Amino acid sequence: MGLTKSEIFTDEQNRLASLFKVLGHPARIAILQYIINQKACICNDLVDVLGLAQATISQHLKELKNIGIIQGTIEGKSVCYCIEEKKWKEIQNLFNLFFEQDVKVGQCC
Repeated sequence: MGLTKSEIFTDEQNRLASLFKVLGHPARIAILQYIINQKACICNDLVDVLGLAQATISQHLKELKNIGIIQGTIEGKSVCYCIEEKKWKEIQNLFNLFFEQDVKVGQCC
C-alpha cells in the first residue's frame, strides 16, 4: 500500500481495503456475476461475454485469483474458473461485519 502508511492501520482495515480495491473494478464484478450466474465452472471465453481484450480479462482474473475468491484449473488448452465458496463466505462475513456497524449521526450534518 506504499504511501498510505498501511502499518498504522489494523490488519482488518488493511484486509478490507485490499478486498475493496480488488472488487472496486466493474469488470471484476461482471466476471464474478457471470461465474455465479453459470452455477458451474466456466471454461468458455469471457472475451465474447464481456467484450474486453483477452489480456485485460486475464489481468482481472489474476487479481481475483490472488485474493482467493476464484480458483482455476487447467483442462487441456482451457482454464476453467469457479467461485471458491469458502473464501466467498469469508469475504461475505467480513463485509457484513463492516456494514452491520451501527451508524448514529448527530446533528452535525
